[in-house]
Amino acid sequence: MTGDKPVPPSPVTLRTSETGEAVQGNLWHELGGRPTFEKLVRKFYEGVANDEVLRPMYPEADLEGAIQRLTGFLEQYWGGPTTYSQERGHPRLRMRHQPFKVNPDARDRWMRHMRAAVDSLELAPLNDALLWGYLERAAHAMVNTFDE
Repeated sequence: MTGDKPVPPSPVTLRTSETGEAVQGNLWHELGGRPTFEKLVRKFYEGVANDEVLRPMYPEADLEGAIQRLTGFLEQYWGGPTTYSQERGHPRLRMRHQPFKVNPDARDRWMRHMRAAVDSLELAPLNDALLWGYLERAAHAMVNTFDE
């Protein structure tokens, strides 16, 4: 605390430059900000809604919450508002996915729905490659079992 005012928590920096400085807004702004990321995530969840493996991982009552959390995470990662960290703290992606059986089949299904969502944005090739490269690496990192 400083004086009578509490000091707000510092947002978690999800991307840094080679010198350790926070990387700012570039791709988030370039892609169109929140509307683009919300379109991406809603399109992704359209695929999840009919997927027999992935759909059970999302409680019906919290599907909109899942949409908002993923949207917030992705827009913060790509330089948008830091609302995700302010509300939820550090992403801790592997820890948050640990309760779920994320095997190669689940990963591949996630990637198929996310690829369709990215394609729906019709991004410039470089922006598509940047976004997809991250999503693909993240999907592989979430695998926590090889059990069927």
